Amino acid sequence: MARTRDRARLRTPAAAVASAAALLAVPGCGAADMTKQASPFAAPADIRTVTLSVQSWVGAQANVAVAQKILEDELGYRVDLVQTDEVPAWDALSQGRVDAILEDWGHPDQEQLYVKDKKTIVPGGDLGVTGHIGWYVPKYWADEHPDVTDWKNLDRYADELRTAESGDKGQLMDGSPSYVTNDKALVKNLDLDYKVVFAGSEAAQITQMQQFAKEKKPFLSYWYQPQWLFNEVPMVEVKLPEYSDACAAKDPADIDCAYPTTPLQKYLNADFSKRGGDAAAFLKKFRWSEKDQNEVSELIASERLSPDEAAGRWIEEHPQTWKRWLRG
Repeated sequence: MARTRDRARLRTPAAAVASAAALLAVPGCGAADMTKQASPFAAPADIRTVTLSVQSWVGAQANVAVAQKILEDELGYRVDLVQTDEVPAWDALSQGRVDAILEDWGHPDQEQLYVKDKKTIVPGGDLGVTGHIGWYVPKYWADEHPDVTDWKNLDRYADELRTAESGDKGQLMDGSPSYVTNDKALVKNLDLDYKVVFAGSEAAQITQMQQFAKEKKPFLSYWYQPQWLFNEVPMVEVKLPEYSDACAAKDPADIDCAYPTTPLQKYLNADFSKRGGDAAAFLKKFRWSEKDQNEVSELIASERLSPDEAAGRWIEEHPQTWKRWLRG
């Protein structure tokens, strides 16, 4: 999920990820008091509508599920959802096809273009959650081989991590081929005897890790925090060469350092921020903890509740948190 997010992760959950073109097929786009409607499916003038971008991992689904339910049940809005990858979401936000992104891991190029130059997007505040991508191994394996948590020792264990997909090299498991990660560059530039193998999606990656853990087999995986799976499968991060801004600024093919730690941010369409009324004010105040997000994420991904059901349960149990978001 390297952040500096034009070199960032893209993660795919159980829900399918729509293409950028599919954004046009979502009914209702933007708050009703906006003067411009990019979608041909604009809501009637007397209906207050908010359109939220749903990023492609379950933590982002959790944010949106809770925000949607409060907007609908407490503030009387209709909420439309658009699923899209991270960079296309910025384009849609700039054009007013969506009103808000609730979890962004850092896209400096997009921020420069849309926030600073075009001024069509404005910061919506800190989500309250800190994100971090890294390489992880299961704790049960790290307990037996403590040195595996240093990248310099990974080649000693490459043979144990071979799979049919990785051939004669160790497997470094990533998520979807649509993810933008530094992992192939890291393997090459650190001269590691590994091959990046894509599971296909966040859900598929979770299933593979759960199966490895059930059989107490070793694995090495690109993974990220916050993530509810740590509660079920404890993992230990492998120490990569220390992150630096200078390293992150390199050509992506030359990256040879760890991923950064990133306070996750919200962004709003600039017109919606000014004219979105109670909805815009609420989304700016929406801020919760990693524990909160993981609680909802686990209900969705592990206990198989619908996002609406998971959000409803969290809202019922945490009124002291969400009611603060509604105060003037």
